[in-house]
Amino acid sequence: MARAVDVAKYILSKTGEMTAMKLQKLVYYSQAWSLVWDESPLFEDDIQAWANGPVVQVLYDYHKGQFKVNEDTFFDGDVDALTPNQKDSVEKVLEVLQNKSGQWLSELTHMESPWKEARGNLKPTERCSEVIPLAAMHEYYSSL
Repeated sequence: MARAVDVAKYILSKTGEMTAMKLQKLVYYSQAWSLVWDESPLFEDDIQAWANGPVVQVLYDYHKGQFKVNEDTFFDGDVDALTPNQKDSVEKVLEVLQNKSGQWLSELTHMESPWKEARGNLKPTERCSEVIPLAAMHEYYSSL
């Protein structure tokens, strides 16, 4: 199975440099829509409900302290770890969302139940490492 770092590198191979926040949200939405369209996760790495929206800690560890990221940031990512079908799913997400800003995508996630439910009653700026369950993502996005 592909890893989140493989998905991140694939996204950046298609889009070029972007903010770390935007990449995190595109990886999140790629996972969400893969659950709906392909009925399986793209990767097994957890997605946490951070204050600025969903974040894959593993990816954060690569780009910590960087505002912008590119393919080189994820030096050991392997785009060939994704199947052609998985690449197609990611590309469909990019068609719709790649022109949105990281802030816009973050605000979108804040309106959706998977992130809100994982955070519970926390204040908007409070730290949180609660995992967003794949089942919650599948249920929410398949209802849209």
